Amino acid sequence: MDSRILCNFYRCTIESILTGCITAWYGSCIALNRKTLQRLVKTAQNITRTELPSMMEDLYSQRLRKKALRIIKDPHHPGHKLFRLLPSDRRYRSIRTKTTRLGDSFIPQAIRLFNVCASIT
Repeated sequence: MDSRILCNFYRCTIESILTGCITAWYGSCIALNRKTLQRLVKTAQNITRTELPSMMEDLYSQRLRKKALRIIKDPHHPGHKLFRLLPSDRRYRSIRTKTTRLGDSFIPQAIRLFNVCASIT
């Protein structure tokens, strides 16, 4: 088959299934699961003979940032109040967590991502 058709099939079906709720589940995946997902993407890349997004981590951070920005911009969203800026107006206030399960969930991960980007600039 033509590689464009195979790539289109991958993007429309497999990638959409993998990234369906990636912001909810990828943060709490163990290393073994992440390695398995990465192997799946690499296999699909070999089958389609095209360059695909190489890292699930990149897809995760892109989707995490996009979803968090939508929440920050919408003052009526229930999670809007969890994104509070520090007095410097550059970094967000981290949420204190007692368990790694909560620490690996969406809001703390998004805050860490934004704070890392803020410290770079």
